[in-house]
Amino acid sequence: MSARSLRQEALNLPNAITATRIALIPVFLWFTFYESRVDSFIAAVLYAVTGATDFLDGWVARRKNLVTVIGKFLDPLADKLIVMAALVMLVHLGRVAAWVCIVVLAREFIVTGLRTIAMSEGIVIAAGQEGKHKTAFQVAGITFLLLHYTYPIDAIFFSFDLDANRVGTWLVYISLFFSVWSAVSYFANFIRAVYRREGEAQAAEDVRPNRRTSRG
Repeated sequence: MSARSLRQEALNLPNAITATRIALIPVFLWFTFYESRVDSFIAAVLYAVTGATDFLDGWVARRKNLVTVIGKFLDPLADKLIVMAALVMLVHLGRVAAWVCIVVLAREFIVTGLRTIAMSEGIVIAAGQEGKHKTAFQVAGITFLLLHYTYPIDAIFFSFDLDANRVGTWLVYISLFFSVWSAVSYFANFIRAVYRREGEAQAAEDVRPNRRTSRG
């Protein structure tokens, strides 16, 4: 690949969107660290934007036929960096328990490792709905944790105080359930795929001698 084509790949629209999402990480972390009601709101909005546009770069790449090797590397990397950066900062601020961050990090290592092995073996394992549920609850939960403060909600027929930190904590716990579920599901599908492939290979080996015998 020439230097020019590499530059074109790096600067195409989907990869530019991904790079922008990564560049927003230190920005929302800054607003989170120097917390105030206004700063927390800005941090939450920035994180929600980075999380909500998770699908955008991939969708544009497929729609415009701009799928690249760099994009395949940067897109999942951006997702993990955004989540882990937010959780580490939230642990530092005491808004979420350290074990939550450990579970999320362990899940990502396990699934990424299994995907790497599966790709090296030529095994394709479709992602389940559990992973999508995990992502949705995770983005919502971290957004509320970044909001942190209590906000009065005055509607037409009712009013209440919204404790953003409490809501975010429960949403993150729900996302943990789907995180573990998706990891177990992926591991089970991986094991089934490996043994199915070995069984098919063994069956093919058993057929070959039978063919030779019938010809002889």
